[in-house]
Amino acid sequence: MPVRFRLRAPTLDRRRNAAGSTPNTVSMGAPLPACAAAMLTLHIGNKNYSSWSMRPWVLMTQADIPFDEVLLRFDSFEPGSQFKRQAMALSPSGTVPVLVDGDLVVWDTLAIAEYLAERFPERALWPQAVEARALARSVCAHMHSGFGALRQHFPMNIEASLPEVGARVLREQPAVVEDLQRLQALWENLLARHDGPLLFDRFSIADAFFAAVVMRLTTYAVPVSPRVQRYMDAVLALQGVQQWVAGALAEHDFRSFEEPYRQAPDARDVGE
Repeated sequence: MPVRFRLRAPTLDRRRNAAGSTPNTVSMGAPLPACAAAMLTLHIGNKNYSSWSMRPWVLMTQADIPFDEVLLRFDSFEPGSQFKRQAMALSPSGTVPVLVDGDLVVWDTLAIAEYLAERFPERALWPQAVEARALARSVCAHMHSGFGALRQHFPMNIEASLPEVGARVLREQPAVVEDLQRLQALWENLLARHDGPLLFDRFSIADAFFAAVVMRLTTYAVPVSPRVQRYMDAVLALQGVQQWVAGALAEHDFRSFEEPYRQAPDARDVGE
């Protein structure tokens, strides 16, 4: 018998979102009105830190797909934490993001992106050409499972500016340098092939998937080629990315277990 996960997580911050709109916080204690129940709901983590949550949020916002946003605040990733209890009530992964569409619960960022592409074919979230679409899926899967050293040593932290950390990591971690070289080569090839400014010329799931990487490279002031910098600037100019960044900067929610390099939000020193 299939398992059905019921959405009864306590004390969540629920917001209505669509491109160009202002989110409104509403209570989640009582049953939702019918109009809200029909809305897609995206459960996310802290915007400053949650790179996986950023991807579908930016995708939906940039593509003008209306949705309700529910924040599952990071307090800890231990089994008994409030975050884990709430996340496990949504899906067996116990992670975010999670997309809810009526009785359907979709978890994992790539699965969410694929579902949205099928649910909203008119939004053309994947490139139109068969070859380009296959390549876009390949690079998203690559991002989904690769670049581990870069992700480990450059965790997303939008509010921070850590150029000294970036320089030190590049000196001390050859695996990060290798990841960065592969990443730049990948972007350069796609931008040249499709004549940018974005990876497949117009916005696609691929750009949403790499938006969090752009944020990491920005935080740590990682040097990149001029073509890659132009791509990063184009991603940072996307309305969906700008709205996510604004939300991250408004959180003021320092999470020490997500901070390997800072002792406090305004700390100028970095860990050794």
